[in-house]
Amino acid sequence: MNRLSLEKRVQILGCLVEGNSLRSTSRMTGCSINTVTKLLVDVGKVCAEYQDKAFHNLTCKRIQCDEIWSFCYAKEKNVPKEHRGEFGYGDIYTWTAMCADTKIVPS
Repeated sequence: MNRLSLEKRVQILGCLVEGNSLRSTSRMTGCSINTVTKLLVDVGKVCAEYQDKAFHNLTCKRIQCDEIWSFCYAKEKNVPKEHRGEFGYGDIYTWTAMCADTKIVPS
């Protein structure tokens, strides 16, 4: 099995953190999209484990909540009748919470 160098992993994660898509990250770094996806999933698992262990008794005084709107396939008003109400079609909201002082995003 091939292992990515630390520099290549940092390059891939840097692209993703800056908001690049999986495909553009794959093109820019010269890695397979499957490699980029696997690294993203692996890092996500490690981050979730870290948050589960470290994020206890937080001293947050002000939490700001917001939503991120997006859509899958089409905006809600443009979803074809045969797919209305079906999972995976229409508007998507991701809710986030962030400490206003430390900028930490509690899990």
